[in-house]
Amino acid sequence: MIPFVRDIAFEYGRVDRVSQSIRRVIARNPGPFTFTGTGTYIVGEGEGVAVIDPGPDQPEHLQAILAAVAGERVSHILITHHHLDHSPLARPLAAATGAVIHGCAVKAPPVEDAVRTEAGYDSFVPDVSVCGGAVIEGRGWTLEAIPTPGHTSNHICYALAEENACFTGDHVMGWSTTVVTPPDGNMAAYMASLALIRARGFATLWPTHGPPITDPDPFIDAYAEHRRERERQILAELAAGATTIEAMVPSMYAAVDPKLHPAAARSVLAHVIELVRQDRVATAGEPGLQSVYRLR
Repeated sequence: MIPFVRDIAFEYGRVDRVSQSIRRVIARNPGPFTFTGTGTYIVGEGEGVAVIDPGPDQPEHLQAILAAVAGERVSHILITHHHLDHSPLARPLAAATGAVIHGCAVKAPPVEDAVRTEAGYDSFVPDVSVCGGAVIEGRGWTLEAIPTPGHTSNHICYALAEENACFTGDHVMGWSTTVVTPPDGNMAAYMASLALIRARGFATLWPTHGPPITDPDPFIDAYAEHRRERERQILAELAAGATTIEAMVPSMYAAVDPKLHPAAARSVLAHVIELVRQDRVATAGEPGLQSVYRLR
């Protein structure tokens, strides 16, 4: 079982100091994929502050961030990925502060279909690309951009050296598992990225949504095991006679609100794509939501 952490004390728009170097302001955009809302992190203070994931394009949230850094200079804006609950406020915040935006632009526009599993996609383009990793420094802080594709193709985590902590965006979340939505999301890449973050031995993980994870190693181990269990469930469903993702989801996600089953179907597809690649599952043509599958 994943040891989820869901208790979080906050008020929308209020700035809270959550560690020696980190402050947080939460946007008023709660939902089934955002939990209580987007947690925007402020690293450092005074001359040269970094803001991580400024969040949705909400004037009230922009004003809350600006109020939180009143009298200080925002020098860097860091984006984990291009979803509408993470990156759209970057440009308005940069215009208000003169900060430089760092992140990784998605290579191709994501395909959106009738299944809207996320807050949607932003046409995000950074001023400085960190797709290959980078070290970003400010007064009293050092952040390392770590490419972690999987949830999206352009996902970046940011390690804070001074606290042996990592801002994980949607790559690892304490309150829920992460949606991996093909074609922009990729399950093999996601599992490799999980192993990468696990190997770093961080003391604390700071997801964009929800509270911190203060015992990361067993949490990530459980996160990865959950994905392996989903894989085993898919193989069991096929062995029992199911041939489509639509037939698998209701039993695999019986404890999940049916409203979230379309998102669950996309994660099942991500697993099935990898099983087809491994030649453990077969289908005619490219794997898709409507494809018919069988065991090899």
